[in-house]
Amino acid sequence: MTKTRAVVLSGTGGPEVLDYVEVDLPPPAQDEVQIRHAAIGLNFIDVYFRTGLYKAPHMPFVPGKEAAGTVTALGPGVTDFNVGDRVAYAGSDGAYSVERNIETKHLVKVPDGISLETAAAMMLKGMTAQYLLNRTFKVGPESTLLFHAAAGGVGLIAGQWAKALGATVIGTVGSDAKARMALEYGYDHVINYNTEDFVARVSEVSGGKGVDVVYDSIGRDTFPGSLDCLKRLGMFVSFGQSSGPIEDFTLALLAQKGSLFATRPTLFSYIATREELTDCANALFDVVLSSKVRINVNQTYPLREVGRAHTDLEARKTTGATLLIPE
Repeated sequence: MTKTRAVVLSGTGGPEVLDYVEVDLPPPAQDEVQIRHAAIGLNFIDVYFRTGLYKAPHMPFVPGKEAAGTVTALGPGVTDFNVGDRVAYAGSDGAYSVERNIETKHLVKVPDGISLETAAAMMLKGMTAQYLLNRTFKVGPESTLLFHAAAGGVGLIAGQWAKALGATVIGTVGSDAKARMALEYGYDHVINYNTEDFVARVSEVSGGKGVDVVYDSIGRDTFPGSLDCLKRLGMFVSFGQSSGPIEDFTLALLAQKGSLFATRPTLFSYIATREELTDCANALFDVVLSSKVRINVNQTYPLREVGRAHTDLEARKTTGATLLIPE
């Protein structure tokens, strides 16, 4: 039994409950490998687990869903990975650690040409963009879409990817600086929701037609306005709730506003099988290697300063991807 360091939650609350402590690290078990993280992705889902909005499976709990690193040891039965392999994952709790054991079913190999830092910054956010644009609603040249939080980690990837698919891409942001950034990353029109009525502006830029699909990770603050941006028979995709959960959602609203469709997807349902995971990851790697999508790491924090990182994320001080770096 060796020792490593990890961020451990013993209860829910503010950033102060994130404790950076020494923990035991046993040898990898059956079908596991041990990896040393090079970088860890920060995501709003980590905040949801910290606050208790999402219930952790147990306490104490090591949060974090996304990271990349190098395989340092193999457990019994592992034949598809080797010591020294560069790997990444999204979806397995426990990423907020210097080293960890993880089942190989969660891992993909990082191709040459993509750094471990880039991989850590894009796995959860990039695969989320992949399934949203290609599976939840298949975006193409005839599509007009609205993406909230356009300058966020998923938003900057989705804007470029949607543009590469030929779509007309509208985004919302909370500041003029973020608007300028979104325009550099594929968006045709960007709306500052703090100074403009986003529903009225979407109607204006779409010629009164509305959009085919709204991708909404904001939640309470953008509902029901998101529904009012949709065409008849359009789709509302609620994939997050950074401002709080949507309350009192009434199905009859969908009929009243044009026989709309609504879905609440999660990445983990879309990569539940090994084949789905590898297909999704490979599509992401391909679009990044082709330079159609750039991954922007705009903030890095030492892992020991994870509380500060959470504070900045919740205050909407971050743009693009944020990494936690183990020391």
